[in-house]
Amino acid sequence: MEWRKLNMKIYNTVPYFLSNYMPSELFLKHYYAKFSQHFKEYFLYHCKNADEKIKNAIQKYPSKMSEIKESSGKIESLIQQVVLTYRQKYNVEFTSDVHIIVGAYGSNAFTHRQIIPEVTFCLEKLSSNDKHLKVIIAHEFGHALHNILSDQEGMDWSKVQWVHPFTTLFQEGFATFFSEQVADADKSVYFLYDDTGKEWLRFAENNKKEIISTFLGDINKRTQPEIFDEWFSINGGSYFGFERLGYFIGYNVIQILIEKYQETRAVTLWKESTFHQEIENILLELS
Repeated sequence: MEWRKLNMKIYNTVPYFLSNYMPSELFLKHYYAKFSQHFKEYFLYHCKNADEKIKNAIQKYPSKMSEIKESSGKIESLIQQVVLTYRQKYNVEFTSDVHIIVGAYGSNAFTHRQIIPEVTFCLEKLSSNDKHLKVIIAHEFGHALHNILSDQEGMDWSKVQWVHPFTTLFQEGFATFFSEQVADADKSVYFLYDDTGKEWLRFAENNKKEIISTFLGDINKRTQPEIFDEWFSINGGSYFGFERLGYFIGYNVIQILIEKYQETRAVTLWKESTFHQEIENILLELS
């Protein structure tokens, strides 16, 4: 099903999945092949150990099927609402494609590796609650907005150190900040996209200094992929027992940057030669 409104296309593959689903690897591989252009980025970067995940997904789908159906029925309308709100607030147009899929329990949602990125949502990993869906939609389109605003200010994309932890902090902090501007929810939802995050947020707020000083220690002793896995991935959390605490750190960094520079300048700070030093100084101040 293709849906056209505004200046972008939304491709929802989920009605086909729901109408034709059979609990077999054969069906899933047929589904991925039929919609291969919508799954390409997913299997390249967002579904490690795919064969094992596909086997396990067949066991998990039955308990999630009604929620997948509910989300599929309303996510296109919610995307439109979020995009219109961003357009009114920031005077931007989103023109890149949007993909809605049922994945194999890899990532929940992601922007593609493009300057003005396409976005994919994986409904088997998402809450069907309207507020939760709007927040994850706003977060992913917040990444796209961040790039659009930066591009408008003459960003030299060739100079971005994409895998540097300070870049990831900056990106996730701003996507979280932007989502707050256009979607109304409890604060913990902006970090975990469901109702399970209250303890996570309480821990993060009560241990902010220790969390940030531990992150700073990792900058000098672990590789960039190791830092990503520990601080930004659902597979991390070995220090404190809570994964993805880098999102909380990034959000706190962004609050200080906006206070210091105002939002418009803070958004594009990553194009400055002093960017890394600026982030490090704020982390030292917070730790």
